[in-house]
Amino acid sequence: MISPSTSDPIGSDLDPNKPRIGILTSGGDCPGLNAVIRAVAKTGFWMGYEILGFLKGFEGLIDPIQYAILDPVNTSDILSQGGTILGSTNKGRFGGRAGASGRAEIPSEIIDQVRHTFEKLSLEGLIVVGGDGSLTTAQQFHEAGLPVVGVPKTIDNDLSCTAYTFGFNSAVLCCSDALDRLHTTAASHSRVMVLEVMGRHTGWIALHGGIAGGGDVILIPEIPWSYENVVAKIEERKRLGRDFTLIVVAEGAQLPDGSLVSQASDNLQVKLGGIGHVLTAELEQRIDQDVRCVVLGHLQRGGGPTTFDRVLSSQYGAHAMRLIVQKKFGDMVCHDPPHILSVPISEAVGALRTVDPHGSAVITARAMGICLGDTPGFVNPF
Repeated sequence: MISPSTSDPIGSDLDPNKPRIGILTSGGDCPGLNAVIRAVAKTGFWMGYEILGFLKGFEGLIDPIQYAILDPVNTSDILSQGGTILGSTNKGRFGGRAGASGRAEIPSEIIDQVRHTFEKLSLEGLIVVGGDGSLTTAQQFHEAGLPVVGVPKTIDNDLSCTAYTFGFNSAVLCCSDALDRLHTTAASHSRVMVLEVMGRHTGWIALHGGIAGGGDVILIPEIPWSYENVVAKIEERKRLGRDFTLIVVAEGAQLPDGSLVSQASDNLQVKLGGIGHVLTAELEQRIDQDVRCVVLGHLQRGGGPTTFDRVLSSQYGAHAMRLIVQKKFGDMVCHDPPHILSVPISEAVGALRTVDPHGSAVITARAMGICLGDTPGFVNPF
């Protein structure tokens, strides 16, 4: 992480002749965060702004205030780096979205402290890079009259009003690469391999990664499934001379009885995960075949961004600066291919963007014979 300013008093190291904005990264990390930071730093430099990167998410905004001055030099080598040089957190004094819906209100005294920081550092705007929870906090800043704009970040791709969030494409690549590797070992040992991937309450990573990696069964939250249909697919493959099966399951997919596999968490959001092992244990009781489980977990968040995410992140950073210049506060940049536009943050965090069970990706999967768990065999999707 980049070193914070050590000026005393706070702000004494700043240029009084330049307009000034801030940027922070909040919530779970993902590939592409540094590319956004770099784009903001470079765009701001050429437009005559001084850019402050607040450290450790929203926590850097209040006592103790922690920031670093960003420029094209100290951000020159971060385009391809994963993680975030500013640090991030999904804990602390700032609330976010509580679960899949609902809003945790930020205490008024915390908002007042943030307002004091804006005034103390003469900030003309703040760019908040985050997912649903972080942008919900940004929306509350906006409602309190603070000048903020949002940049949509999440590997889950579940934010409304944008075709893609950066980090998603990189997570899909991780999933498909894992399936490529599991394919060879599954075929060698005639095994069923279960791959559990992230995505929270949506199935974007599982669906796109499963298609890209040659999955045979894909189980997602948006489509109910049964063990019987999964077993039927495994047996069908055996009859076709394919004695191995690759299954991709999203962490937020409900079990056939409607329950979620989750763990207790000290965060506002339930901690999903474990369905892969539950599915594996059940299949071992139903089929005469070895079943193994792999949970990708935080591997999907790590590593550098794909070229697609590098370009998307750079566009998001540059256009976030555009929103600052145009004073379109309370907006979030969004991808409406081929354009980068903006929408009110309130619209983006109002509801999760879920997979359409009748959408083109699902139709593609069904047409190629991929089992989505809701039917025992092939059904013509056209």
